[in-house]
Amino acid sequence: MHRNSLRGFPRVCAVFLAVLSFPCAIYAQQGAVEPGPNDADSPAVNHTQTDSVLQELEAMKQRIAVLEAEIRRLKEHESATATRAATDAASLAPAPATAQEANAATASPAGLTPDPQSMIAASQTKEEPFDYADYSWLTGNSRQKDYPLATKYFTPEVRVDVEYTEDFNHPSDDTIGGSSEIFRANEFQLTQLGIGGDLHVDNVRGRLLTQFGMYSETQPRNDPSAARGQWDLDDAYRYLAEAYGGYHFDVLHGVNVDAGIFMSYIGLFSFYNYDNWAYQPSYVSSNTPWFFNGVRVQVFVTKKLKIEPWFINGWQSYGQFNKRPGLGGQILWRPSNSVSIVGNQYGVGRDTLGAPNRTRWHTDDSIQVKYFDVPDNWMDKSAFTLTIDAGCESGSGVACFGDRANGVKKQSFLGFMIYDRLWFDRDRFAFTAGGGAIDNPGRYLVLLPPINGATAISGTPYFTENPGDPFKAWDVSGTFDYMPSQFITFRWEFNHRASDVPYFSGPGGITPPGGNTGAPGSLVYLSNGTLWTPDLRKYENRATFAIMVKF
Repeated sequence: MHRNSLRGFPRVCAVFLAVLSFPCAIYAQQGAVEPGPNDADSPAVNHTQTDSVLQELEAMKQRIAVLEAEIRRLKEHESATATRAATDAASLAPAPATAQEANAATASPAGLTPDPQSMIAASQTKEEPFDYADYSWLTGNSRQKDYPLATKYFTPEVRVDVEYTEDFNHPSDDTIGGSSEIFRANEFQLTQLGIGGDLHVDNVRGRLLTQFGMYSETQPRNDPSAARGQWDLDDAYRYLAEAYGGYHFDVLHGVNVDAGIFMSYIGLFSFYNYDNWAYQPSYVSSNTPWFFNGVRVQVFVTKKLKIEPWFINGWQSYGQFNKRPGLGGQILWRPSNSVSIVGNQYGVGRDTLGAPNRTRWHTDDSIQVKYFDVPDNWMDKSAFTLTIDAGCESGSGVACFGDRANGVKKQSFLGFMIYDRLWFDRDRFAFTAGGGAIDNPGRYLVLLPPINGATAISGTPYFTENPGDPFKAWDVSGTFDYMPSQFITFRWEFNHRASDVPYFSGPGGITPPGGNTGAPGSLVYLSNGTLWTPDLRKYENRATFAIMVKF
């Protein structure tokens, strides 16, 4: 029985006893009248008894009416309480964790923190996974705690992300390359409009979130798998950031089975900038997958441990690049409210078009530590994150370890990023400093600059991705956030990025005079017969202002 319903139980008993005692009261009243010698025949005595009984009856009726009104009030209160409890349970009942469950997670990366639908309670007597502490301080996790629009069966979600970036290289075509978050300079741009939410009916789960705005154009162009076979996969999925359905099994601390497009966790940061400590994450996050298409199984072994295998088409791909799918998974462990450790592994997949025997392997591992938390202080909280990634490809002319005499080239990835964040004035303000570096010979994870409209399918002769091609890059950033509400963030950020080869848009831009010319993967010649070349530089400095809303 709901404990709120017990509060009215004594009053209900009182009414019940009052009703039972009514005949006794009548009898007692009758007995209290002293009989006369001719009682049965005495009209005076009978009249007195009748008046007394009627008065007592009227008093009892009035009392019963009052008690019945009280019972109705209690029932209405209990019904409203039960409705609120069901709504709260629906809004908090985890469906799929998340970003990245975003690039994070849970992503979320929102696997790092479950979104409101992600872990339906196996039982009211069991503790929800990860709900024993507040993890909204983690990067890659939404800091939203209230869901005012939630209903019993649906938790809506709306995200709006608008930014303005000043690129100090001042590219003439306002085009920024080498980023999966910022794409144009000196303009206000809608990075993302996400509309959707989480469906939870009994143990059935579903999630949908759109990606209108720049994301609908820029994310599909980084997936070359659509070039294999027929049907336009990039058009079919371009407006979907997340779209999956599944079922929750009440075993252990919960098991979720989901199929569709869901956020990856590789790179720690979320696909959604609102969830992150910085707008432009370092290369380890920005150059690694934001989504997977396939099936995942989330097993909440304990309230502190999740194990999640993946069976997916490939590395951030709508389809398979060759004839072998990818396998991977995540282990997420939160031993205390101040520590979160996540490891993501990927392998087996053959993820390079035209190289059917080339296999990719990748490990991505992060730790987040909150090392200071005094809510009453002006500087009330501080935390840091460290992420280390390593990977390689082997087969079809490349190898994981070193160049070989037969012409086989080393194809690998090694990178890290580290961030430190300080919160002030009860989390209304925050400052984050961080950065990182990568080394990726072969450039197989380097985001291709969109020179003359180039995509991951077309490639470009102006920035090759041949086996052994060198690429080393590093960056630093500073981010200031003003967060007057849990539903909005105002962000100012400065980024310095550099590489050992020309990579970033320079003053001349990366678009031919008069616009894109010929096939994206071809050389461009001007009307006078000279070869056009894009203006690529080894560094860039950017300042970004963003307004991000989530509710």
